[in-house]
Amino acid sequence: MTPMPTSYEDHGADDPTAAPAALGLTLLAVGGWLLTTARPWQKPGHPLTLGLGWTASGALLLCGLVLLGHCVRAVHGDNAPHTDTAAHADG
Repeated sequence: MTPMPTSYEDHGADDPTAAPAALGLTLLAVGGWLLTTARPWQKPGHPLTLGLGWTASGALLLCGLVLLGHCVRAVHGDNAPHTDTAAHADG
């Protein structure tokens, strides 16, 4: 009987991607909240204020996505070497 393989989600107690992933989700939440509060059709304001609000929210959203992307690549990255299954199928 072969042993059960460990799940890919089991990273142990000291997962190095937990804190950056949480920070990325926080940046996405704050950026989304800021984007919804800086709606020019809801409350017309000064163009400079609206531009700064939209720029800040866009920067937060972009940083959050980049941070989460790095974490996903670190967890689900391709660390194993590829095996050519077509070459093995020829027999």
